[in-house]
Amino acid sequence: MAIVQITDNNFNDEVLQSDKPVLIDFWAEWCGPCRMIAPIVEELSNEYDGKLKVGKLDVDQNQQTAIKYGVRSIPTVLLLKDGEVKDTIIGAVPKSIFTEKINSVL
Repeated sequence: MAIVQITDNNFNDEVLQSDKPVLIDFWAEWCGPCRMIAPIVEELSNEYDGKLKVGKLDVDQNQQTAIKYGVRSIPTVLLLKDGEVKDTIIGAVPKSIFTEKINSVL
């Protein structure tokens, strides 16, 4: 499944109204650790296709949502289900951490 580009404008429709859990990668172009986890996020979008929506939100372009969810350092990855944050992953972590947290909300 393709990664969804999440913005301040489509956040409600793509995330809060989603019928599946959503993993959102809060990132920025200049962030080295964000580039390190990008391939993992891509793999997760393929592996959990149909079960999980995977999105990326550029914090430089979409500051309102980042502020609303208290994102102070990037990369921050939020896992939401039914419009509620179920888990948060901060920093560049191994793929196993992502899969463990995703499996706990599915």
